[in-house]
Amino acid sequence: MSVLTSISAIRLLRKYLRMLSAMALLFTMGLAQADILIGQTTGVSGAVAASVKETIDGAQLYLDSVNKKGGIRGEKIKLITLDDKFEPKLAAENARKLIVEENVVALFLSRGTPHTEAILPLLTEHSLAMVAPSTGAMLLHDPVNPYVFNVRPTYQREAEKAILHLNVLGMSRIAVVHVDDSFGRDCLTGANKGFALTKLQAVSVQKVDRAKPDYAAIIPQIMESKAQAVLWIGSGTAVADGIKALRLAGSAAQVVTLSNNASSGFIKQLGAFSRGVIVTQVFPNERAIAIGFVGELKRLATAAGMAEISPAMMEGFAAAKVLVEGLRRVGGKVTRSNLVAALENIKKYDLGGLQLGYSPNDHTGLEFSEMSIIGSDGKFKR
Repeated sequence: MSVLTSISAIRLLRKYLRMLSAMALLFTMGLAQADILIGQTTGVSGAVAASVKETIDGAQLYLDSVNKKGGIRGEKIKLITLDDKFEPKLAAENARKLIVEENVVALFLSRGTPHTEAILPLLTEHSLAMVAPSTGAMLLHDPVNPYVFNVRPTYQREAEKAILHLNVLGMSRIAVVHVDDSFGRDCLTGANKGFALTKLQAVSVQKVDRAKPDYAAIIPQIMESKAQAVLWIGSGTAVADGIKALRLAGSAAQVVTLSNNASSGFIKQLGAFSRGVIVTQVFPNERAIAIGFVGELKRLATAAGMAEISPAMMEGFAAAKVLVEGLRRVGGKVTRSNLVAALENIKKYDLGGLQLGYSPNDHTGLEFSEMSIIGSDGKFKR
C-alpha cells in the first residue's frame, strides 16, 4: 500500500469516526429530551396558593409513581408549572410560553374560570388539549370544546345542590355573595336554578371584586337581610376573610362555599372560624380508603411522607390519572394531535370507584357531588 493510499484510508477512517461521534451525540441528546412535556399555569402564589399546592401534590404523586415504573413507553412525564399569581392575563401569557417556547404536548390543571377562559383561544390556535382544568365553569362544558377534557363536575351543579340542601335544612332566607367575574356569574346561574326548584328568592345578592372585596359594604347588607344562610362564591383568602368578618359582626348565618375551596389550606385560613362551614365536594370522602381511588392516593401519600390527603389532592390525583390514561392510549410517540384523539377515545375509564368517559358530544367528566361540613377538629365531615 502506498503512502498516499494509507493517508487516504486514515482520513476516511477519521471522517467515519467523526460521523459516529456526531450520531452518538445526537442520540444522547434525544435521550436527554425524551420527556413528555406537560404545561401548567396556575396560582402557585396569591389567593388560591394553599389549595393549588395540594392539587399539584396530588397530581405529582401519581406522575412520580408512573415515572418510577418506566413512564410511558420509556419516556418520563415532566410537568412544567408556571405561576400566574391567579391573574387571568398572566395565565394566558404563561400558556403561550408553555406552548410556543417549551413545546408542551398538552396543558394541565389550570386554575380559575376567567384564567382558563383566557387560555381557550390558544388551544384552538395550536390544536392541543387542556386536561382537567381546575374549574367547573359551564363554558368549558357547553358547548363542547374539542380541546377541553374536564374531570371535575360543573359549579352550576354544586351551587344548585347547595341551595337545595339549605332548603332541606329548613332555611328559606338565603343570601348570595359572588365574585364579579365569569366564575361568579356561572355559579349564580346554578344557585338561581336551586332557588327556582325550591320556589325561593335570595334575600340579598351581592357581586364583589375578586381581588379586593369590600367587606365593610358586604357584611352590613347580609346583616340587614336577616339571612339564615349565605352562599359565598369566591376563592381561598377572599372567602375566608369574608367569613371571619361576618362572624366578627355577630352573624351566626350558615355559610356554604363551593369545592374550589375544598382544601385543608382553606380550613387553616379560616382558623378559629372554620367550624360549621359547609363546603360542597366533587370527590369522595378522603378517609374512605375502601374506595380504590382514595386508597391508592393514601398509599402513595403515606410512602411520600404525607400525613394526610385532602379533597384538593384528590382532584390533582384524578386529573393525573386521566392524563396518563390518554398518554397510554396514544400507542406511539406522543404528539398534540394524537393525544387529543386518544383522550376523545376514553369511553369508560375506572379511576378506582369513579368512572369517567368522553365523546364528541360530551367532555363533562365526573358527576359526583355532595356536601361536607368542617368539624371542630378542623376536618371535613360527610
